[in-house]
Amino acid sequence: MASDTSPGLAVGGAQRVMGAETEFGIHAPNSPGANATYLSSQVIAAYARLSRARPADPGTSWDYTDETPLRDARGWAVPRGRAHEDQLTDVEPILTAEAVALAHGPAEIELDGDQEPALMNLVLGNGARLYVDHAHPEYSSPEVTNPRDAVIWDLAGDAVALAAVRALADDAGRGPINLYKNNTDGKGASYGTHENYLVPRAVPFSDLVSGLTPFFISRQLICGSGRVGLGQDGSGPGYQISQRADYFEAEVGLETTMRRPIINTRDEPHAVADKYRRLHVIVGDANVSHVANYLKFGTAALVLSLVEAGRAPQIEVHEPVEAMHRLSHDTDLVEKIRLLDGRYVTGLELQWIYFEAAAKLAADTGVASADGGDGHTAHVLARWEQSLNDLAGDRDAAAGYIEWLAKLRVLDGYRSRDGLSWGDARLGLVDIQWSDVRPERGIALRLAARGSLETMADAASVAAAVSEPPADTRAWFRGTSIKRFPGSVASASWDSVVFAPPGSYRLQRVPTREPLRGTKALTQALFDAHEKIEDFLTALLGERRT
Repeated sequence: MASDTSPGLAVGGAQRVMGAETEFGIHAPNSPGANATYLSSQVIAAYARLSRARPADPGTSWDYTDETPLRDARGWAVPRGRAHEDQLTDVEPILTAEAVALAHGPAEIELDGDQEPALMNLVLGNGARLYVDHAHPEYSSPEVTNPRDAVIWDLAGDAVALAAVRALADDAGRGPINLYKNNTDGKGASYGTHENYLVPRAVPFSDLVSGLTPFFISRQLICGSGRVGLGQDGSGPGYQISQRADYFEAEVGLETTMRRPIINTRDEPHAVADKYRRLHVIVGDANVSHVANYLKFGTAALVLSLVEAGRAPQIEVHEPVEAMHRLSHDTDLVEKIRLLDGRYVTGLELQWIYFEAAAKLAADTGVASADGGDGHTAHVLARWEQSLNDLAGDRDAAAGYIEWLAKLRVLDGYRSRDGLSWGDARLGLVDIQWSDVRPERGIALRLAARGSLETMADAASVAAAVSEPPADTRAWFRGTSIKRFPGSVASASWDSVVFAPPGSYRLQRVPTREPLRGTKALTQALFDAHEKIEDFLTALLGERRT
């Protein structure tokens, strides 16, 4: 990211402020007609109970003050009265007692202890957000500065989901609720896995659109998670590379749940608005494969560096949405898509064009050098190049880390053993079970446990990330405030932490609009020096505190 907007991050490489949002598929096998929003709230409530049992990490509420979901990067805002209700993410979701009663009967409204019936939001001690979004439990990771950390804190979200599932299974008064890290239920519904990348506001949005569209169309080849069924409802027999591709219907737009666009235009920076833009990427798949997830973040970061440097490949795809669908349906990787200059290229060829441009920029800036490099870009480039070579020449090797190929190998095993056609419903069940967050049930997790699916993050790092925020972004201040002063943080968001000092009738909002401030290096001494919240705020804010 450019040095004037991101001090401390190298220019031209894979480092930048980034994070992920994962909506989990949810299913209650004993309650097939259950209200999904209510079930999702129970997942949040279950994890809240676990957090409150740990005094050092109780979590806190979400602050909606700075949410602006209707602002469009193209220079306008959608009038609130014309927006679809799914776009109104700046207000707390409401689940009425009537909806709960209709779904479960009045007995289900009875609660243990003082837990509210429909807890919708929780900010965690690791700086993440756990909440209900569009009838799914969603984990939004804290801000990190490199793709390896993006994978680790995303995996922390899987561990949070698993902990909630275990807690609900242990509750004799409730049936089990299962969660899946996927993007479709196999019946036509799709839910998102979104990425977020901080970019300088000075970069024209049109440059982002032109530079990223061909890349996103073809990126699914290295980070798609695979899907049984063709078409949005999955009724077409077959297997495809991406879980999400068939659900996209537009090239550019603000929506995320209807007429989904390849490039999303939501202009909600969660940072200093005149300096930063948050690129909200909705086109990616949920990945259980560590390497596929790493490639998803790392390659996108490198291509954003190309766009910022004015060196993105000058490519225009004819009918990008159709091309995206066609590439997803082509597991042999031979399909050619038309460019506006008359050429026809495969998805792999598109990826090579972007790889070579990124490698050249990294070489020119020195960001990938062994001596003086940023420590991340060289590895992303190496894994990107390896994946393209393996997809072209050694698919068996690629199936050890490319998720859609790993899943296809499992499905082909069932098809060969039992003589199943692609239209057989049993294959759809295997597809769903692939992404179960329970390690004893999730097929991908079982493959990883026996070494058949490559991992990059060890269990200890992921366990630490469940409770510890990243040290090099403002997430450190957010998460540490929640843990250090558990009774005095009223709410938090990406943009601020709101304190409620004991004995005071006023809340104190502390803005956190600079993502690379509020780090451990900048704030740890302040936390260490002040045990009382009053002294901490006085030292932090000085005369500004009233």
